[in-house]
Amino acid sequence: MEIWINPACSKCRSAIGLLDAEGAGYTVRRYLEDVPGEADIRAVLGRLGLEPWDITRTQEAEAKELGLKEWPRDAGARDRWIAALARHPKLIQRPIITADDGTALVARTEEAVREALARSRRSKK
Repeated sequence: MEIWINPACSKCRSAIGLLDAEGAGYTVRRYLEDVPGEADIRAVLGRLGLEPWDITRTQEAEAKELGLKEWPRDAGARDRWIAALARHPKLIQRPIITADDGTALVARTEEAVREALARSRRSKK
């Protein structure tokens, strides 16, 4: 498993705490320092089964400066959204856990973290 985090985020710290409490094996990607490129974002979107606007923090100042709320949310605008996330990683929702079964979850709740753990454990059986 890999978890994309911002260490300043309380939900990220909670997710790490739960993973640690469960003895899970995982790697941490501090995505503001180790910025995902467009290919990384496309891959995680595929694993999430979501579109880029679904994982965009539209309330961030950078999102408002870019006018993201006004951007189209359709296939024609998908590459534009992905490029924005790669250039402005602060806009990426967090934490994101990529499970060992090839899926991923936005793990903002304890239930989502537990689901990622369950998926990873099932894939190892």
